[in-house]
Amino acid sequence: MVFFKRTRRPARTRTKNQQEQNSTAQQKAPEQQNSINRLLSSSIEVNLKTLRNIFKNCSDVVTREFIFAQKEQIKLALIYTDGMVDKNLVGEQIMKTLALEVPMATEGSEITRANAFNFIKTRGLCTQQVKESSSLDEILNAVLYGDTVLLVDGHATALINSSKGWPTRAIEDSKTEIVVRGPRESFVETLRVNTAMIRRRIITPDLKVESMVLGEVTGTHIAVLYIKGIVNEKLVQEVKKRLSRIKIDGILESGYIEELIRDEPFSVFPTINHTDRPDRVAANLLEGRVAVIVDGTPVALTMPFFFIESIQSPDDYYENYFFTAAVRLLRLASLVIALTLPSLYVAIVSFHQEMLPTPLLLSIAAQREAVPFPVFAEALFMEIAFEIIRESGIRLPRPVGQAVSIVAALIIGQAAVEAGLVAGATIIVVALTAMASFTTYYSGSITFRLLRFPLMFLAASLGLFGLISGVILIVVHMASIRSFGVPYLDPVAPVVTEDLKDSLVRAPWWAMRKRPHLIAQNNTMREAAGMEPEPPRPQS
Repeated sequence: MVFFKRTRRPARTRTKNQQEQNSTAQQKAPEQQNSINRLLSSSIEVNLKTLRNIFKNCSDVVTREFIFAQKEQIKLALIYTDGMVDKNLVGEQIMKTLALEVPMATEGSEITRANAFNFIKTRGLCTQQVKESSSLDEILNAVLYGDTVLLVDGHATALINSSKGWPTRAIEDSKTEIVVRGPRESFVETLRVNTAMIRRRIITPDLKVESMVLGEVTGTHIAVLYIKGIVNEKLVQEVKKRLSRIKIDGILESGYIEELIRDEPFSVFPTINHTDRPDRVAANLLEGRVAVIVDGTPVALTMPFFFIESIQSPDDYYENYFFTAAVRLLRLASLVIALTLPSLYVAIVSFHQEMLPTPLLLSIAAQREAVPFPVFAEALFMEIAFEIIRESGIRLPRPVGQAVSIVAALIIGQAAVEAGLVAGATIIVVALTAMASFTTYYSGSITFRLLRFPLMFLAASLGLFGLISGVILIVVHMASIRSFGVPYLDPVAPVVTEDLKDSLVRAPWWAMRKRPHLIAQNNTMREAAGMEPEPPRPQS
C-alpha cells in the first residue's frame, strides 16, 4: 500500500539540489576521511597526530608515550579515557610491564621494530582481553567505551586492551517491584553487570547475548538476550530487525527503544514489558521471550507482553498457589475499581439515583446539599488534586515526599469537605480509587490513570450507558492489538486452555508442564510428567 506519492520536480530544481548535495558532500569528505573511513598508519607520529586532532578539546582523553623496555628504541603510546578505565590495571599490567618488566629476548632473537608487535601481543601484555584492529572507527569507540588502545611504532595495527573501570552503583533492592518473598537484587546502570545477573540464573550456553550499538552520537551498547532452542527464531529475527531500523542521534534509556519498536505506537496500552528485576527477566526468557538490556539504564525490556502480566508479580511464583490465586483476583478487582469507580459514582449520583438504597441516597444527598458544584466537577477536581499530590510525592526527596503526600492528602480532603467544596462520599471514592491503582507496579497503573478521565466524561454525559460503552471500546481495542504478532489478551482471547493455568490464577508448578503456547512454539514442554508430590507409602 502506498501512503504518499512523491511528486516529480522540474529538472532545473533537481540539478540545483544535486549541486548543493555535492557541495555539502565535498565539505564533509575531509572530516569523514579523518575519522571513520580511515585506517591506521604504520607511523606512530601520524597516528597520534590524527587522534589528537579528533580528540581536540577532550581533556579527559589521555595520550601517554613511552619507550619499549628493550635494546632498540621502539616507541609505544597508550590512549584511554580518564575516569572510564581501571588505572591500576593500566599502570600495573600494561605500562609497567612494557616499560620495565618485559622479559628480554633470547640469544639470536632480539626484539626489532618488525617483530615488536607480535612479541608484545603474545608475551608483553597481562590483560585478560586483547584485540587487534586497524580501523580508526573501532579504535575511537574502544577509547570512548573504557578500553585502552596501544600503538606500536612501525605497525598499522593497534592492540585494544580491555580495561573498563568506570564507577558503578551497588546492586540494591528493586524500587518499583517490591516483593515479600524472592530475590531482592535489581539491575544497575552497567550492561555487563546486568547480563551477568541473568547469566548467573540461567547457566547454559543456550542463553545467547548478542550485542548491538544504537545511537549515531551516543553509541549506546545494548544486549539482546534469548535462549536458543526455546525461543521462536522468527521472534528473534523480528526483534533484531526492528532494532536495526533505529536511526537516532542518542539512546539514553530503554524507553527510547520501547517507543521505536512497539507494535501500537498510538495505543495507551504498553505492548512491551519493562522491569528492573533480573529474576523476572530470567523467567520471561525461560518462557521463550526476548529481552533487551540497554547500557546506562537499570530497566530491561521483554517482549512479547500480555495484558494479564499487569496483575502478576514475581513473588506469585514463590508463594503458595492458593494464596497467589486469591491475590491475583484481588489485583484484577482493584484494576476494575481504579478504572471505573469514579465514573460509576458520577453516573449513579447524576442519572441513576434509583439504584442506591434509600438510606445511602439520603446520606449522599445530605452531604451534597451545601456543595455548589455538580458531582462530575467535584470528582474531577479531587482526581486532579490527588494526581498532583501523587506526582509531587514522587519528585520530592524521599524523606520529604512521603510525609508531604500524606499530609497534603489529609489536609486537602478534610479542608475541602469542611469548606463545602466536595462531599465526603466523593473523598472516599477518590481515595479508594487511588489505593486500588497501587496494587500493581507503578508503570502498570499509568494506563488506567489516563483512561479514568475519558470514562468520567462519558459517565457525566450519558450515565451508565456512556460508562459501559467506554469499557466496551477499551476491551475491543485491547482485543485488536498485538505484541510482536501475539494477541495482547492471550490466553483469554483467544482462549488457550493450557495457558489459563497461569493467568487469572496460578496452578501449582507440577501442573504447569507447558510454556505459553503462542510464544514457545518450538519447545513447549517445561517439565517432565509425574512431578506431582506424593506422601510416602507406608512400609508393609
